[in-house]
Amino acid sequence: MSDGPERPLYEIKANLFKALAHPARIRVLEILCASGEPTPVSDILADTAIEPTLLSQHLAVLKRHHVVRAQRVGNAVFYELTHPKISELLVIARTFLADTLGAQRDQLETFKRLPPLGRSQ
Repeated sequence: MSDGPERPLYEIKANLFKALAHPARIRVLEILCASGEPTPVSDILADTAIEPTLLSQHLAVLKRHHVVRAQRVGNAVFYELTHPKISELLVIARTFLADTLGAQRDQLETFKRLPPLGRSQ
């Protein structure tokens, strides 16, 4: 498939979600969101306890999909979100998850109140 402008938008969106589809990458984005400013890799490493080589790979995926950008300052590399709406996307995802889990909890509570179906053996 081509990467040109004729590429369908839904395919581009799917690739964005693929880039986000790893817990380590979500954690990195949450760290960058909370920081609100360019964050050195050393801080991200400290907050995630991810192996440096693996973190580098995750950051490369996010960078390749234009979710984060990097800037070298001396010996340090700083990362930041490319767009403020990424923070909103994470908040919406968290809200959706909380609502879904809440509904499941409610369903479980309803299930627990059902009368027994027969004798236990």
